[in-house]
Amino acid sequence: MKDIYVDDFDKLKHGERRLITNGRLEIGVFRVKDAIHAFLNVCPHQGGPVCQGRVMPRVEEHLSDDMKSVGMSFSDDEFHLVCPWHGYEFKFQTASHVGSSSISIRRYATKVVEGRVYVSV
Repeated sequence: MKDIYVDDFDKLKHGERRLITNGRLEIGVFRVKDAIHAFLNVCPHQGGPVCQGRVMPRVEEHLSDDMKSVGMSFSDDEFHLVCPWHGYEFKFQTASHVGSSSISIRRYATKVVEGRVYVSV
């Protein structure tokens, strides 16, 4: 296993990404709040470039006591990566599909050392 330098942590802002290559692999490295996440840029649905998709907060529906929708809002705590081809959504924290934990994108270990972001491949 080797560590690949991605960028300085402070240069990556919330929601931003860097796409890096290692041989034939393309890996998306994201900053979401103060966490760094890295995934293989292949959606398990049909091979789309998932890491080129939108970073967005989870949509939460609010229900009344009688279970009627009273509106929606965006989560402050959970963010998703949305594949640009067909809209498959994956949780940053788990790399799993929001509707089925048996579907996930490949995750890579990351670390920040002295303000520099690395991904382990």
